[in-house]
Amino acid sequence: MWSDLPFDLLSNIFFFLSPDSFACAKAACRNWHQACASTPSFKNPFLLQKQLHPPWFIALPLRNNSLSCYAHNPINTTNNNWYEISLDFLTHPIRLVAHFEGLLLVRPSISTVLQLGVCNPFTRQYKQLPTLNIRRTNPAVGVISLPAFSNTKLMFGTDSFHCFGIYVAGGMSAAPRGGATYEPTLEMYDPQLDAWRVVGSMPMEFAVRLTVWTPKESVYCDGVLYWMTSARAYSLMGCDISSNSWRELSVPMADKLEFAVLVLRNGRLTLVGGTCALGVCIWELGEGESWVMVETVPSELGMRFIGEKGSWDRTKCVGSDGAIYLYRDLWAGMVVWREVGEGNSKWEWFWIEGCSSIRGKQVRNMQIKGLLMHPNLVPSSIF
Repeated sequence: MWSDLPFDLLSNIFFFLSPDSFACAKAACRNWHQACASTPSFKNPFLLQKQLHPPWFIALPLRNNSLSCYAHNPINTTNNNWYEISLDFLTHPIRLVAHFEGLLLVRPSISTVLQLGVCNPFTRQYKQLPTLNIRRTNPAVGVISLPAFSNTKLMFGTDSFHCFGIYVAGGMSAAPRGGATYEPTLEMYDPQLDAWRVVGSMPMEFAVRLTVWTPKESVYCDGVLYWMTSARAYSLMGCDISSNSWRELSVPMADKLEFAVLVLRNGRLTLVGGTCALGVCIWELGEGESWVMVETVPSELGMRFIGEKGSWDRTKCVGSDGAIYLYRDLWAGMVVWREVGEGNSKWEWFWIEGCSSIRGKQVRNMQIKGLLMHPNLVPSSIF
């Protein structure tokens, strides 16, 4: 019966599958593979995954030269919910910079001068982006993507994978008389033109702090691209994209936090930070640029996470509109606050075991950088 169904009906059925089930269906036979490939662009399976299924946790090695990464499927209720994804289609090891619309923004781990590329580990596609106009080392990088561009004049086209912009701020560049200097400019990558252009400047103090004191993760919210800095005490630096104006925001308990990370939750700028005394707290930025505490990690999960050490200083965090993950290394368990009901109204806490083995084969422990993304099995015209 299934072999007799027309392609459009099969495509509609496959449209509602989770990413792993969609991949299995696509690999089942030639007929189903063609049905998956015939899905029209306005019925992009990746876009529906964002509505129906929670994002996957992707872990990329920080200091390992292995061409592989690891993925956790949150909707798989069996013990086989970790996967190793080969990156052997790449010519060199990479480091994660950011992600957008199911794609990874990466840089070669062997280069000090920033050179960016875009990668889809699930479709095994990679594209190196053009060289920046100004050669920079250690700048801050941020990405603005759909739906952020959908209501602004910065829309680059009708292809959803072309509706994004990559921003590079600060860094060190060559000085006119030799040596190096801090670079107080902002560059943007335009995917329609496949080119970089300088779009603004910044105060020299901001260029220094973005170069020296930021871990490089960024969050875009309400027209402003934010970075966290950690010079003596945590603070936020933001660039209003439309006006190219810069601002600085204070952080609650800025001089006491052992770690602090920005995420975007339900469209709000959200801060996750922890101390020995209070554990991990979650704040949202409200009216008047005031922070409001909205949640704390349950004490039993917090103790399980930090163990006898009792310190949050090595804690890492990644978040999206549907989940916030606290993690450390590949083997360590993760504390997760995740949306479980419709309408962003109900969130619950979970414990997820780390990845110490896959299908009975032990995995070497390593330091990782995590992200939350929906696996994208749709070929993109960006490549």
